[in-house]
Amino acid sequence: MHARLLRTLIVGFCAGIGLAACGDPAADLVLINGKIVTVDDARPEVEALAVVDGRIAAVGTAEEIRPWIGADTEVLDLQGRLAIPGFIEGHGHFMGLGNSKMILDLTEARTWDEIVAMVEAAVAEAEPGEWILGRGWHQEKWEAVPEGAVEGVPTHHRLSAVSPDNPVLLGHASGHAAFANARAMELGRISPETEDPEGGEIVRDAAGRPTGLLREKAQGLVRMALSEARKQMTPDELEAEQREQVRLAGAEALAHGITTFHDAGASFETIDLFRRLADEGALPVRLYVMVRYASPEELEVRLPRYRLIGYGNDFLTVRSIKRQVDGALGPHGAWLLEPYRDLPTSTGLVLEPLDEIRRAAEIALRHGFQVNTHAIGDRGNREILNLYEQLFAAYPDSTDLRWRIEHAQHLHPDDIPRFARLGVIASMQGVHCTSDGPWVLKRLGPERAESGAYMWRALWDSGAVVTNGTDVPVEDIDPIASFYATVTRRMPDGEVFYGRQALTRMEALRSYTLNNAYAAFEEDRKGSLAPGKLADIVVLSRDILTVPEEEILEAEVVYTILGGDVVYRAPAEPAR
Repeated sequence: MHARLLRTLIVGFCAGIGLAACGDPAADLVLINGKIVTVDDARPEVEALAVVDGRIAAVGTAEEIRPWIGADTEVLDLQGRLAIPGFIEGHGHFMGLGNSKMILDLTEARTWDEIVAMVEAAVAEAEPGEWILGRGWHQEKWEAVPEGAVEGVPTHHRLSAVSPDNPVLLGHASGHAAFANARAMELGRISPETEDPEGGEIVRDAAGRPTGLLREKAQGLVRMALSEARKQMTPDELEAEQREQVRLAGAEALAHGITTFHDAGASFETIDLFRRLADEGALPVRLYVMVRYASPEELEVRLPRYRLIGYGNDFLTVRSIKRQVDGALGPHGAWLLEPYRDLPTSTGLVLEPLDEIRRAAEIALRHGFQVNTHAIGDRGNREILNLYEQLFAAYPDSTDLRWRIEHAQHLHPDDIPRFARLGVIASMQGVHCTSDGPWVLKRLGPERAESGAYMWRALWDSGAVVTNGTDVPVEDIDPIASFYATVTRRMPDGEVFYGRQALTRMEALRSYTLNNAYAAFEEDRKGSLAPGKLADIVVLSRDILTVPEEEILEAEVVYTILGGDVVYRAPAEPAR
């Protein structure tokens, strides 16, 4: 038996029967003098804990934990600060986060003029023909509608004027639309005669000319041209770029107290990279990865070879697939039961045919993979609930499936109780509510918004498992901001978006920790601070469970602890 495993077993035994019976096994790390909220019903709050070989060995009072301190033990005096289980990002895009750090960041732009100026500056530094990429713009966050706009979004002409020789592609904050300049559309073979692809739309002006706005799968026309350009890179150059994206994403996650990341969609090739990094011990955070970008036929052949549980010392798990039935509410891509209030000619877009989702789900079910489907509109959610219910009935011997709906943003009231009844997890993002709130009424109207938009309280009270995240890089990877949104529903302008749907602070904490662990079949080793579990912990500068509401956003991460190692320390002592 390996010495480390033997030591872990001995420590676990000693913790169970009392230290005196086993001598004094020294801990690698001890946290003392804190308020440690464990999210463990057996012992909800303690003041100290001990870590041995990456796992929690004991929790208790300072007096109970003091015997674990040896000559080589690292002792962190929390000075009364709050320690909680490491945040688990319940739905994000890991490589997308890394990539967002390597392209133009458009999230803070408040006018189209700012974006044009950013692109002009990038062109000045680029070679002719070099692609200019960016992400994060959102027309509803601009101070004014640009002159000559079509459906609230400008035409490409001013952008094309500053970038005549460089293709430009700027992703919407949601990821469900993009804006292209003339050169990019030319490379993507987009002209007035180009037909809309299935599941996408080339937005056009009154004369039928493409404006530059590409909804959903229409983005693929330009992205294929970008892919062709990237074929000039060598395999070593591509892998170096991907490794840098992993590094940047990991650093950003750890700085925000995230120790596990649910990656909502990676190709088999990206999973191969993750596995190589896990073999090297080079994954910066723990990943729970959903297989995406594969046809049902490819899933049938390849899926069994990619099932990984706790691979690389619990750093990589692959046991789920991701599908997508509709788009996002902001770009009018969510699939609705009734037309958009501000675009009455549309009920949104279907991105994957239901028959294809069904075939993929059946393959996943046969191979023991969880199914996680993106659904935002009330029609999209209803159709996926229907599909899940039919498959559950067809395979009655398959139990504890924990299938998820990713986002579940807008629901018909009749469908809310179905989540709990079917055992479907509502994988939601609190910050979407307050970020989207200022314009949701434009899309849905007040009646549909109040009865079905971001129904956290109703889902929770129905008995459904509700999880939390940020959908990064759609939103900033900040659990504290999403926690704040979940408990306050307060929008940037100070108004509250239907506050009756807020959760309590402890419920919100559970949604970001133990519920996310449950949604990944990992509640036995993550999500709470109990003996035997992985020592993934975050220490905050303020007690987000008790401070006045307006002070929650002032909380900062002081330490992020991953497997008992302090992997992030605040560069300066945050104010308490």
